[in-house]
Amino acid sequence: MTNLDEARALLREFPVVDGHNDLPWALREKAGYDLDRLDIAGHQHGHLHTDIPRLREGGVGAQYWSVYVPAEQPDPVAATLEQIDCVRQLLDRYQADLAPALTAADMEAARGEGRIASLMGAEGGHSIANSLGTLRGLYALGVRYMTLTHNSNVDWADSATDTPKANGLTAFGREVVREMNRLGMLVDLSHVAPSTMRDALDASTAPVVFSHSSARAVCDHPRNIPDDVLERLPANGGVAMVTFVPKFVLQAAVDWTAEADENMRAHGLHHLDTTAEAMKVHRAFEERTPRPIATVPVIADHLDHMREVAGIDHLGIGGDYDGTAFTPDGLSDVSGYPNLLAELLDRGWSRADLAKLTWQNSVRVLGAAEDVARDLQSKQAPSNATIESLDG
Repeated sequence: MTNLDEARALLREFPVVDGHNDLPWALREKAGYDLDRLDIAGHQHGHLHTDIPRLREGGVGAQYWSVYVPAEQPDPVAATLEQIDCVRQLLDRYQADLAPALTAADMEAARGEGRIASLMGAEGGHSIANSLGTLRGLYALGVRYMTLTHNSNVDWADSATDTPKANGLTAFGREVVREMNRLGMLVDLSHVAPSTMRDALDASTAPVVFSHSSARAVCDHPRNIPDDVLERLPANGGVAMVTFVPKFVLQAAVDWTAEADENMRAHGLHHLDTTAEAMKVHRAFEERTPRPIATVPVIADHLDHMREVAGIDHLGIGGDYDGTAFTPDGLSDVSGYPNLLAELLDRGWSRADLAKLTWQNSVRVLGAAEDVARDLQSKQAPSNATIESLDG
């Protein structure tokens, strides 16, 4: 049996729990939520990274669907509700393959049925508009983690990719974390500044997750996790889910992206501009300076390092498919997970190690958050704190 055969066999028993997939936003952007136009029952090569045949081929057994909206949305709460509605439409339409999941027990039940457990995660604290009532509303609708920030700060927490303002979490930010613990909603620390990571670990009595982040010691990008934070995961019980985005995992791609952004600015353009003029400038740059390509071994390097620092019980996978324009060779879409496991087998990872990476750690962490919530709910009422009362 080859390593690839062994990887596929393992995934039949312990499939991948993927921490972050942006399919709902891709469906909004590419099809206006028209599921007839982009029917994921069949292959959507060239349109999406994700469809049911490739989820099956990749051995995915549980998926956190990101209900992401940009912070710049005029009404981020309404837009988040639309994203939740999209996931519900997917669950209604593809019942034979996708199983609604709210708990660790639901995830195990879906695995037993041979369906893909489908959970939701909100990406960015802007989705609650500084309201703990809105946070509770999202939980009631099925959201089981919230990333505290996205690419920009919120009023109560600093992002990894914005100018520090709160120097971590404010008093209201700590209250958000405590209320998430009371609900049983996982605190997701991807996208946040290291100061926010540390403050959240100090405030949280439940395990945290990084739904799609890699190791900063391997690739020096602010979206990655510093070693001192990884070292705290065993005491917290949390899980860091490695991501595949080339500009976060490959140092040459980080450097290339910085050069490409500077080239855009030199032409008087914003580095995120996607107009025809901007794309012409960008294509010319890419022809002169080819884009570095990430590979499966690059992702395995991150996992090797994260295992050394945090331990095998605190690792998972969060590919960020349909949320990135570029993917590594061998991990071009959701069908690629067996290639990663085959590489790890080649590096000496055991079957028990891989079962923890793919399934067991992520199921355990949600179950542990549920246990903390049951205890807290027996002692605490919902918080009625406001950002004005705590930070004003």
